Amino acid sequence: MPYLFTSESVSEGHPDKVADQISDALIDNFLAFDPSSKVACETLVTTGQVVLAGEIKTDTYLDVQKIAREVIRKIGYTKSEYMFEANSCGVFSALHDQSADINQGVDRKVENNDFETLANAQGAGDQGMMFGYATNETDNYMPLPLDLAHAILREMSYIRNNESDLMPYLRPDAKSQVTIEYSDDDQPIRIDTIVVSTQHDDFADDETMLAKIREDVINIVIPRVKAKLKPELHGLFDENITYYINPTGKFVIGGPHGDTGLTGRKIIVDTYGGKGAHGGGAFSGKDPSKVDRSAAYATRHIAKNMVAAGLCDQVLVQVSYAIGVAKPCGLYVNTYGTAKVDMNDGAIAEKIAAIFDMRPYAIEQRLKLRNPIYSETAAYGHMGRKNEVVTKTFGSNGNAKQVEVELFTWEKLDFVDKVKESFGL
Repeated sequence: MPYLFTSESVSEGHPDKVADQISDALIDNFLAFDPSSKVACETLVTTGQVVLAGEIKTDTYLDVQKIAREVIRKIGYTKSEYMFEANSCGVFSALHDQSADINQGVDRKVENNDFETLANAQGAGDQGMMFGYATNETDNYMPLPLDLAHAILREMSYIRNNESDLMPYLRPDAKSQVTIEYSDDDQPIRIDTIVVSTQHDDFADDETMLAKIREDVINIVIPRVKAKLKPELHGLFDENITYYINPTGKFVIGGPHGDTGLTGRKIIVDTYGGKGAHGGGAFSGKDPSKVDRSAAYATRHIAKNMVAAGLCDQVLVQVSYAIGVAKPCGLYVNTYGTAKVDMNDGAIAEKIAAIFDMRPYAIEQRLKLRNPIYSETAAYGHMGRKNEVVTKTFGSNGNAKQVEVELFTWEKLDFVDKVKESFGL
């Protein structure tokens, strides 16, 4: 029997995403000047105020207030009527040194600097389990409802920042939600419902405002999103889609003034939109020694390469750790009965564990995670993004530093051949 599945996304101006972006900007700046930095930074944003809290071990000094303001400015909170504005908001820092008790399990002194010694010495920054997921229903191996939810908001953000005459009333805060009908064999049939709520400028006439926003989302945003999809997906858009556009009505008060934002409160938006599973640990504000982040990226890397290799149509990969211990407690694989080889999932997991070294140091090295690559992850999802090399510029104490980095390394299909060889595909 057909079924419905829903995923949501939020824009870069959503309060929780503002907090995520500030936390990850701090991570990037610390790593740019001291790649060995250990950082766990939480951010709270509310009316006219930013609070930074967390633990840091680093050899560099940063103007954290300046970094936070630059992020807020880039997002678009630049007007006093937003009640949260880059130049005037307060920024309070309660960052302090990392606990030596925690650090001793992660940074162990070693006599030899060869790979094996370092990989066995660096333990996991915490216990826990992390999940990666991939499906072949989209070109980027992401669940379609989440992919579309992200695409709607990215298009609105592009219009707001680059073609503001099209929808001049748009403000930074927005949310979207897409419900898709699937067939019995898990194939998308049609889009059932699209929900968009966007912050906007004040209007003299609320009814006129609502009608205008609805018209623009349906006639400007959705066609542009559809045009960027592969032709096979165009048929999902039909005249029977139910649209809820700003269903509560007026949405002038938004951003951190409308809702307090916190780092790590959008972990499902950050991952797979509710598909697969989530271990519960957030990503933003954490350096890669925290396996909540690095191992989640590594399991996505595994899952994506498995599906791309034709081993299965979709897969969930779990890894788990004990704090201070390098070797994972276990690796779990669930192919949902879609495996193309005559092996059960336990046997598949054993082969996968032999291909991918999941010790924290090995993950850091394989995915180049000790680079300042995290600001780009903090809005519109950490998975399913474009792998590319960019040059980023950072400033500290009047010194500018340019760093060439590779973004979203966990999205590379660089292990497909190894998977195929191991499984005889």
